[in-house]
Amino acid sequence: MNKYMPLDFAHALRRGKPLDYARDKGVPLDQCIFCAIGKKESPATLEYEDPEIVAFWDVNPKAKVHILIVPKKHIRSATDLKDEDGPLVGKMVLVAKKLAEKKGIADDGYRLVFNAGKHSGQIVDHIHLHLLGGGPMGRMA
Repeated sequence: MNKYMPLDFAHALRRGKPLDYARDKGVPLDQCIFCAIGKKESPATLEYEDPEIVAFWDVNPKAKVHILIVPKKHIRSATDLKDEDGPLVGKMVLVAKKLAEKKGIADDGYRLVFNAGKHSGQIVDHIHLHLLGGGPMGRMA
């Protein structure tokens, strides 16, 4: 289990029930958990924050370093991006690059992943970029 998020949040995500966690913590059900984290209404240990983006550790890590880069603007999925969101998505990638350097994984390589929709494995309906690294990742396909 990741030391950066509460165990009950990790269990809720693993069960695919982040709304249960949000409800139990008093976050309105019409608000997503990533929006709540961005507004500091739900706990997370942030690795990065600016007026547009927050970054924090994934509660179900798939690598030694697994950080989520999340815009504060609610966008459900990459499939919902609009042309005007291009600069925000570019900034997310640049934040991931800076975090990879900060965490010491940039030289050996890292993976950046956007999941889009249920079949991709997207659990939280708020666009987010996964930064994964810290060891060999294996081939994607």
